[in-house]
Parts: sequence; C-alpha cells; structure tokens
Amino acid sequence: MLFDKIVRPALYRLGRNDPEVVHERTIGALSRIGAARPVLAALRRHYRIDAPSTVFGLRFPGPVGLAAGMDKDGRALAAWPALGFGFVEVGTVTWLPQPGNPRPRLFVLPESNAVINRMGFNNAGAQALAARLAAAGKPAVPLGISIGKSKAVAVADAVPDYLASLEALYPYADYFAINVSSPNTPGLRTLQDRGALDELLAELRSASAALAGRAGRADVPLLVKVAPDLTEDALAELLEVCDRRGVSGIIATNTTLGRGGVSPGENRLAGETGGLSGGPLATRAREVVRFVYEQTGGRLPIIGVGGIAGPQEAARMLDAGASLVQVYTGFALHGPGVVRRINRALAARPR
Repeated sequence: MLFDKIVRPALYRLGRNDPEVVHERTIGALSRIGAARPVLAALRRHYRIDAPSTVFGLRFPGPVGLAAGMDKDGRALAAWPALGFGFVEVGTVTWLPQPGNPRPRLFVLPESNAVINRMGFNNAGAQALAARLAAAGKPAVPLGISIGKSKAVAVADAVPDYLASLEALYPYADYFAINVSSPNTPGLRTLQDRGALDELLAELRSASAALAGRAGRADVPLLVKVAPDLTEDALAELLEVCDRRGVSGIIATNTTLGRGGVSPGENRLAGETGGLSGGPLATRAREVVRFVYEQTGGRLPIIGVGGIAGPQEAARMLDAGASLVQVYTGFALHGPGVVRRINRALAARPR
C-alpha cells in the first residue's frame, strides 16, 4: 500500500511520468544500494527467504526469481537477493551491443495492472556483461542469463550469433534462457518453428557440452522461453524438439501480442505495439504452464512467469505445474513488498 500510494507516484513525478526514466533511475539506485553493505544486511533481514528447493540441478534459496528485462546488463546484481529474490535472470543480452527500438517504448497501464514494452533487446552486449561479471562477481543466488538474437543479424545467421553470446558468458551462468519468443525483434519468433529451433538447440547443446568439458564443470542447463501466443500444436512440436535436444527446462511465458483483459479505459495505450505483460497475461500463462506440465508428464521443470503480482497468482502458477516463478511487472508496479509476501506465503505451504 505504501509503495502503491506514495513511492510509485513520487517516482513517476520525479521521472516526468516516463516509465523508462523511472526504470533507469530505479536500477541506478539499486546499483548504489548493492555497494552499501549495512543497507544490504538490513534488507536481507527484512526480505528473508526460507523456501529452498532444487530444480534442474541447482539449489534455489527461494522460489521467486527476477525475470529478464528488469536488469538487462546486470547493474544491480548485489541488491536483488537482498530484496528476497531466490534467483536472478539478466538480459536479454545479444552478442552485438544495440540501442533497442526508438523511444517511447515502455507504457504502463495501471488500471489493467499491466505493461506494454517494445524495448527491442536494448543492451550493452554479451562481452560487456561478461566483463562486468568478471569484475564484480556473481550474485549470492543462482544467475540465469537470457540470450537473444542481435537485431542486425539475419534470422538465417542466428545460430552463430547465439553461440557467441553463450561462449562469452558461459563461465558466469548458472543457467541460460534461450529467448526465441520476444515479439520485439523482427523474425525472432520464427526460431520457435521445429526446424529452426532444432538446429539452434543442437548447436547450443553441443557448444555447451564442449565448454563444460574444457572448464571441468557440469554442463550449464539450457532453458527455452516460449511465447504465450503459440497454438497447442505448435507448442507440442516445440516441446518435442526440446525433449530430443536435452533441454533442461521451459520458461513460460514471454509477453503477448494479444490485448485481451485490458481495461476499456486504457484502450488507447493498448493500441501501442509491443508485448503485453502483467495481469491480463496471468490466465494464459498458467494455461501454457499446465499444458507443458501435462504434455511432458511433469518431467521438464517449468519457470512460470506472467501476471504474478501476489501470493495467490504465484500459488496458482505452482499448482499448474511450475517449479519456480518469476516476477517483472508485479515488482515494477508494486515494489519489493510483492516478493516478500509471495515468499512468506509459499514458505507456509506444505512441501
């Protein structure tokens, strides 16, 4: 309530009601907090995590993760665990640095508890992220790295582009999220098609095994992030490919091109192009999670993301078959108290 009624309105007033300015200032502030050890210690006590689990071979201190898109370049890695996140996913990062799409490209729909973005993988590039991780170290919780295709690279040349990012970031990732489902890079979603995905995953799995062998470490899990807009037939085909290529898990889902569930009072904003996240996506995201769980017989771990703004949505996602959940819009609109409430509620659930 404090965040919704006081903190968020103040942030938007100071940020000239520009959501991207608010985002950038928030990441900057969290980056500075990450360097203040007494502040981090106080935050850790307040947002304490106590619901550990092991998923695709990794130990997670809590079930709530930060979704990709919030901290693309890993600038605030020390702060996220102190705010109660049990894992952090940075990116989506591309091999080539890129500015993303022209502004404005981020729109908040408060009545709908939603966000529309067409950021376009704006990031400093895989090599810059690798350099930051080498210098500053990893967070105190598992680190996922979401990798995507550089916009300047043709879809036909996507495989070496992904491979370059994988190799540069391999020493630092606890898992990789293979983003083939963002609606904001032209042609990217065609990489979910059977043939294209099979080729991509075959090369990534082979490269990952070779890199693990040279480093003398266990292979890093590869997860595929899927779009909520796939038909069941298309999703079933995708899962067949993932099974054949030894994918470790599925992240369901990315943002949607649909606009169902948007408040009538926000129809003008709903006309903006880009992916919709938040409340209107919740039901469809759970449907996809449930379909993946049933289609794979529960053998393939799922990270559920989409419309999680409190304990009830998180519990429903887990009941649908997810092993872990991620938040983005819920955190952006309602602050870190969301993570604390979810963690406390899930810790009290029977295990």
